[in-house]
Amino acid sequence: MTKKHSCCFTGHRPQSLPFRFNENDERCIDLKRRLKDTIIEMITQNGVTHFISGMAIGVDMYAAEIVLELKEKYPNISLEAAIPCENQSAKWAEQLRNRYNDILEKCDIRTVLQHSYTADCMHKRNKYMVDNSNWIIAVWNGKPSGTGKTVKYAEECGCNVTKITV
Repeated sequence: MTKKHSCCFTGHRPQSLPFRFNENDERCIDLKRRLKDTIIEMITQNGVTHFISGMAIGVDMYAAEIVLELKEKYPNISLEAAIPCENQSAKWAEQLRNRYNDILEKCDIRTVLQHSYTADCMHKRNKYMVDNSNWIIAVWNGKPSGTGKTVKYAEECGCNVTKITV
């Protein structure tokens, strides 16, 4: 796996999405469809074989689940979980922790960036993902946010950025 064949994800948590936590909302279903189409395009048109998810609730987990689903059709792709700190999911609701752990079990690589939470651990995680990718898929509403900072950093680094608007 080389950087030129890697793609990471950045995107909003449910609180910043128009449908919030309702994954049965037509807008969420449409977002997941567009995300899946973009991932397939990365594989088939850009030769991406390695995907990196920051494993946050929302877009990161949607993308990770899509990549895992696509491994059946594209067995040469891999998924890396870029975990900002060991206790990332500690304060989440049980259902979300279970979903997170299920994804982690299926990941090809689990990279834990530091032991415990610090104010900058999410930023370090985002930097790690961009530094190890040539492509980035950003689900972004265009407003200032962690996603926006990650997009800006990726553009500064010369990453190819594909934006999906919400």
